Amino acid sequence: MAVDYSVIVLYLAGMLAMGWWGMRRARSKSEFLVAGRRLGPWMYSGTMAAIVLGGASTIGGVGLGYKYGLSGAWMVFAIGLGLLALSVFFSARIARLKVYTVSEMLDLRYGGRAGVISGVVMWAYTLMLAVTSTIAYATIFDVLFDLPRTVAIVLGGAIVVAYSTLGGMWSITLTDMVQFVVKTIGVLILLLPIAVVKAGGFAEMKAQLPTEYFAPLGIGGETIFTYVLIYTFGMLIGQDIWQRVFTARTDKVARWGGTVAGTYCLLYALAGAVIGTAAKVLYPNLPSADDAFATIVKDELPMGVRGLVLAAALAAVMSTSSGALIACATVANNDIWSRLRGVVADRGEDHDEVKGNRVFILVMGVAVIGIAIALNDVVQALTVAYNLLVGGLLVPILGGLLWRRGTVQGALAAVAVGGLSVIGLMWSYGILANEPVYYGLLASLAAYVIVSLATRPTDAAVLAHWRARLAGQDPDTAEHTEPETVPAPVTG
Repeated sequence: MAVDYSVIVLYLAGMLAMGWWGMRRARSKSEFLVAGRRLGPWMYSGTMAAIVLGGASTIGGVGLGYKYGLSGAWMVFAIGLGLLALSVFFSARIARLKVYTVSEMLDLRYGGRAGVISGVVMWAYTLMLAVTSTIAYATIFDVLFDLPRTVAIVLGGAIVVAYSTLGGMWSITLTDMVQFVVKTIGVLILLLPIAVVKAGGFAEMKAQLPTEYFAPLGIGGETIFTYVLIYTFGMLIGQDIWQRVFTARTDKVARWGGTVAGTYCLLYALAGAVIGTAAKVLYPNLPSADDAFATIVKDELPMGVRGLVLAAALAAVMSTSSGALIACATVANNDIWSRLRGVVADRGEDHDEVKGNRVFILVMGVAVIGIAIALNDVVQALTVAYNLLVGGLLVPILGGLLWRRGTVQGALAAVAVGGLSVIGLMWSYGILANEPVYYGLLASLAAYVIVSLATRPTDAAVLAHWRARLAGQDPDTAEHTEPETVPAPVTG
C-alpha cells in the first residue's frame, strides 16, 4: 500500500498548495466568492461537473448499481438532467444578474423583503450538504489508513476548510479542476473497464444476475419520480450550483459549459451503475451495498491504480464539500448576518469583504466538522435539507423567473407554507417518506399563486430594473437611454 499512500498524500498536499496559490489571486469580494466571474468554458465545465458529482454520486451511485443494476443510475442521472435544464433554460439569465446569492436574486425580482427567510432555508440546506459530504471522509480514510471516524472527519474536513478559507472560489476552482481530472481517469477510464473485465464481461454479468438488473426502470417508477423531483429540481435552485454559474465569464459560457457538464454527469451515472453491477457478480453477499465501491477497489485493482481510484473517490467528496462550504458561508454572511445587522450588501470590490467572508468560511467549516462528528444518520439529514430546499424555495425562484404576476407576498407565503408543510409532513409520514416533498411542493405552489393574485402586482419600476439586469444591462442606463442605444446583452 506504500505506493497508494504516496498517491493520496501527494494529492492532499497539492490541494493545500492550490489553496495557497488561490489566496494570492482572491483580493476582492468578486474574486473570492465567484472567481472574478472570469471562468472560460473548459474550466467552468470541469468545476461544475466536479461539484455536482460528490461522494453520493460516486460511492452511492456504485451502491445503487450493486443493489438495483443499471437502473441504479437514475439518482445521478436525475442530477445530470437538472444541470442540463439549468444550463439550457436559466443559466444565461442567472449569470447576467451579477449577484452572489439566490436570495439577492429574489430581492431583485420581488423588490426586497424576501432575503432573510429564503436565506435561512438556503443556509440550512448548504450546511447539511457540507456536513454529509464531510462525513464521507470517514469511509474513505478508513479504507486508506484505518483511521477512527472522528480523526478521519477532522483530517479531511481540515484540508477542505484550509484551502477554501485561504483562496475562496479561486482555490476551490483550481482544486475542482484537478478533482475532475482525477475522477475521470480513476472512475471512467480505469475502474469502469477493469470492473467489467473482472466480472467476465457483459455476457457473463447477464448470465449471473436476474433480468431486472438490466431493466431501465427496475428501481421503480415512484423512486425515479422522487429522484427527479428532488435532485433535478434541486439542481435548479441550490446556492452551491448557482454560485458556480456566477463564475462564468459570459452567459454563453454558462449555457454551453453547463450543458457539457450535464452530459458528463449522465455518462458518470451509467458508469457508476455498471461498476456496481459488476461488483454484484464479484461479491454477491456484501453486508452493505455502499461497501461495493471500496471492496472492488481494494480487491481488484493493481497497486498505484488503487491509490488513484481512491483519490478519485476522495476528490468527489472534497469537491462537493468545498462547494457546499463556500455556499453556506456566503449565504450566512451576505443574506443573514449582514441583513440582521441592517447592513446593505456592498457589491463593490472592497478588500475588507474578503476578510469577512474568509472568517465566515472558517467559522462555518469548524461548525460543519463538529456537526459531522456528532451526527449519525446522514441519509435523514440530507433528506431534510433537500425537502426544505425544494418544498420551500423551488416555487418562488422559478415563479420569479417565469411568471411576471408573482409578488413578494406570494413568494414569502410560498416559502413559509411549503417549508412548514414539509416539516409537518415529515413528522407525520416519516423523514424518508416521499409524501412530504410531494404535498409540500403543491402547498407552496398554491400559496404562491393565490397570494400573488390577491395582492398588488410588483411595482413596475422593480420589474423594469429586474428585466434590465436579466438582459445584462445597467439598469440606470437602461432607464434613461433611448431604446435604439440600449447596450445589447453581453454574449461574450
